[in-house]
Amino acid sequence: MKSSEYQFITHWQVEATPEEVYEIISDSNRLTQWWPSVYLDLKVLEKGGEGGLNKLVELYTKGWLPYTLRWKFKVIKVDKPHSLEIQAIGDFIGGGKWIFEPSENGCNITYDWRIEATKPILKKLSWLMKPAFSANHLWAMRKGEESLKLELRRRKGEKNVAEPPKPTFPHNVTDNKIL
Repeated sequence: MKSSEYQFITHWQVEATPEEVYEIISDSNRLTQWWPSVYLDLKVLEKGGEGGLNKLVELYTKGWLPYTLRWKFKVIKVDKPHSLEIQAIGDFIGGGKWIFEPSENGCNITYDWRIEATKPILKKLSWLMKPAFSANHLWAMRKGEESLKLELRRRKGEKNVAEPPKPTFPHNVTDNKIL
């Protein structure tokens, strides 16, 4: 594995059905609303076909470190409500697969994310900063799990649900919207 290559496998467990989780994760148009700590802005470039297959989305994202990423994803495989796969291009390349499995307590979610950094500073510093970049990803996924649980509560009609976590270094957010 090159120093600029990363593989992250994330596991979440939520009190919901795979169908409920799939509906939220697959609705990329709402990422900035329910997961705003990471997804700062997005633009749908191509709507895609049945179930969002071949949908192309441009993203502006960040974690807790003070750098941002510009990238796109294309939905390359849809198996509702069991899995969803994307291909990433931009500041990193590779892909991710979401898997949704029923469990006694709701839904087990696995995200397998395999990418290579192409943003020049990330690629150049990966050999040294890989632990920090990995911690940044883990932070983003913890915020995603927290935000997903809040979104599920909102969709089930629960009152007084907290807002999802906001991004760190919010001064970066307004200056770089995708137009």
